[in-house]
Amino acid sequence: MPEITARLSTALADRYRIERRLGEGGMATVYLAEDLKHDRKVALKVLKPELAAILGAERFLSEIKVTANLQHPNILPLYDSGEADSFLYYVMPFVEGDTLRDKLERERQLSVEETVEIAKSVSAALGYAHEQGIIHRDIKPENILLQRGQALVADFGIALAVNQAGGTRLTETGLSLGTPQYMSPEQAMGDRELDARSDIYSLGVITYEMLVGDPPHLGGNAQAIIAKILSEKPSPITLTRDLVPLNVDAAVQKALAKSPADRFASAERYVEALTNPTFTLPSTQASVVAGTPLAGFWNRASIALTALAAVLLVTALWGWLRPERPRPVTRYGLALQPDQQLVDAFHPTFALAPDASWIV
Repeated sequence: MPEITARLSTALADRYRIERRLGEGGMATVYLAEDLKHDRKVALKVLKPELAAILGAERFLSEIKVTANLQHPNILPLYDSGEADSFLYYVMPFVEGDTLRDKLERERQLSVEETVEIAKSVSAALGYAHEQGIIHRDIKPENILLQRGQALVADFGIALAVNQAGGTRLTETGLSLGTPQYMSPEQAMGDRELDARSDIYSLGVITYEMLVGDPPHLGGNAQAIIAKILSEKPSPITLTRDLVPLNVDAAVQKALAKSPADRFASAERYVEALTNPTFTLPSTQASVVAGTPLAGFWNRASIALTALAAVLLVTALWGWLRPERPRPVTRYGLALQPDQQLVDAFHPTFALAPDASWIV
């Protein structure tokens, strides 16, 4: 790695002074550098050598120009791109602050209010790019920068440029675009013709993670995760956090629909659902009713009636099954003459009626 950094520093010495390595992603290594011409800090991203070899400089640089025209407050702009000593690189502003990944690693779960605000900012960036016909294809917490309360989406269109430039050769090498946990089902299946709804799915995954603390699908490897994305329905957010508004849960569930046709048609619609307390899905109607005060009353009444019925049933069974009470014992007193006996040799002195109601 020091060898590569030294080569890169030499190749770019007339334009950028590399200060240190910041990190590494699936497609590129990121360096903090000084833009010598403009006297500013920049993030210089260098494609991995194996990826650069597949793409070729001319094709990649041609495709990446499309993203240079994106101008939006929530999109991190592209400053520069080029080739130097077989390295393919692109340059973006260096943002002092956290990525969403940094924040999630510290806090794990975010408040509903902060989650919705971040989702709104990312949606605004996505909506603008989608109008220009550009799909991000790699929306994940690492590509969302947080600066002074604003969310900025980075690497916009880079995955598209790599995909368009690499074509089928990229797939054959085993290199994958996107991060498995945040891939839409159609992206996980290798569909190259993605539309806005794929990005909306990825944003739904991020929203879910901000509230729950984990993406909806986890696994030991990429194959296990993709299998779950294709076959399993995410658990409702309210199972983990019961105070999350039902409309927020419903909006995320719709964004995470397996079929693109069942998702929101645009990022704007997704934000509308997140911020509309009345939004629901057909499958969540019962949940919405259950959360109303009237439903609470009927639930309490049902419980009371059920308890009363149980008491009456037990009482009836006891009355039916209990043993019959013994009849009361009646005692009589007999006054005999001193020379009388109850029974003599041949005849009793008294007689008892058959029903024992009288005695003679």
